[in-house]
Amino acid sequence: MLSTLISVLIASWGIPKLRALKMGQVIREDGPQTHQRKSGTPTMGGLLVVPVGLIIGSFVSVNGESSEQLLALAGITLAYMVIGGFDDWRSLTRGTNTGLTPRGKLLLQAAAGLIFLAWAGWQHWIDSSIALPLGMSIEMGLMIWPLALFVFLAESNATNLTDGLDGLASGCGALVFTGLAVQLMLRGNDGNPVMAGFCMAMAGAWLGFLMHNRNPAQVFMGDTGSLAMGAALSGVAILSNSLWPLLIMGGVFLAESLSVIIQVWVFKATKGPDGVGRRVFRMAPLHHHYEIGGADEQMVVRRFWLITGGLVLLGLLLRPTT
Repeated sequence: MLSTLISVLIASWGIPKLRALKMGQVIREDGPQTHQRKSGTPTMGGLLVVPVGLIIGSFVSVNGESSEQLLALAGITLAYMVIGGFDDWRSLTRGTNTGLTPRGKLLLQAAAGLIFLAWAGWQHWIDSSIALPLGMSIEMGLMIWPLALFVFLAESNATNLTDGLDGLASGCGALVFTGLAVQLMLRGNDGNPVMAGFCMAMAGAWLGFLMHNRNPAQVFMGDTGSLAMGAALSGVAILSNSLWPLLIMGGVFLAESLSVIIQVWVFKATKGPDGVGRRVFRMAPLHHHYEIGGADEQMVVRRFWLITGGLVLLGLLLRPTT
């Protein structure tokens, strides 16, 4: 509740500052035409909300190993926020919807992820097995390290792709953070109340941001916020052995990411001499597919929220147990 309140107040103060600095979003021309009216809406809103969640979440524990883990989480989240901020800034200065090159962005994300994993590995914070329901687990051995790096890259880019409609990513993110927190408390001795508290602080921050980001949005989180959201979710899941719950609860993020991968792969695989290939979706990511099909933006967002809520409940039912 504290995180939500502060997030609402900070955003109320910061949005006019972003507008005064001319941080207006550039809308891509090949997107849905109804989005063109959003051009000029302040972006980089992640700068206003991510630090709130991190600061409040860091107060959950101030001593011992748990406080060091929170420091590591704050570090990786801020690193991805900076990467996203640099990407947003290049987009704004160029007056286009593209900032960093995809390869450059991935390299920076991978470098930050490797530093975090090296830190966590040195401190022996990461379990080499993946906890599953009914007391089952999958022993990964050394493969846990490339998997963990993949999770950082995949999750952060999935949340980034989901941030395409007013309130979509912030609402889904708040739900998933809440779900991760609840399952960590329900796991008893195998849970992690410190990580649960951190998750609730982040959920509160994104809920506060949603007050300004819901349709019609007064501010967008930008890559600054969406990459940081994915990094925080990944870090929590890796440190608390919650990869399985994140996979289920973050199903909307996964679907958004897969829709882009499938669309690109099929288009390239079926490309003819004229350079045109087939498309599985009307437009990717997935939320645009429904928009182009005539669905109202707010309807799509609310249904995706509802689906995420259902996946969170499913994740709680199928949470890891000892």
